[in-house]
Amino acid sequence: MFKVGDKVVYPMHGAGVIETIEEKEILGEKQYYYVLRLPVGDMKVMVPIENRREIGLREVINREEVQKVFRILRGQCTVMSQNWNRRYRANLEKIKSGNIFEVAEVVRNLVNRDKEKGLSSGERKMLDSARQILISELALAIELAEDATKSLVDRAFA
Repeated sequence: MFKVGDKVVYPMHGAGVIETIEEKEILGEKQYYYVLRLPVGDMKVMVPIENRREIGLREVINREEVQKVFRILRGQCTVMSQNWNRRYRANLEKIKSGNIFEVAEVVRNLVNRDKEKGLSSGERKMLDSARQILISELALAIELAEDATKSLVDRAFA
């Protein structure tokens, strides 16, 4: 169970801080919710406490894991399907997993593919989304502003 002030990751949305825990009645049913503030995009999200495991809510990575993320970003591309649809689905599953290391792989692979062959508009959107998710977690993990974290990520590809 998380508490107010904890830094957590909400898969497909990014990382945020639990601002409050509130009881709400929705459709006649009372439930407790984590109210998360996601700094990237300045969004607030309510997550039912009861569904936190199914949703995949987890703690933000630690500093040692941050180093692993940067090693992945600087590493070699993994083999991706030449079929756009299969490649897109495989990358989407990795992003949905909420696993920061898989999200880092997607970002790395798509950045490199963009340099080599370019990206379709769908893959460009996916890259932007995966990059935002990655940056939001890294920013909270290393306690840096979003812009400074973006610069660090960009330098990993330079």
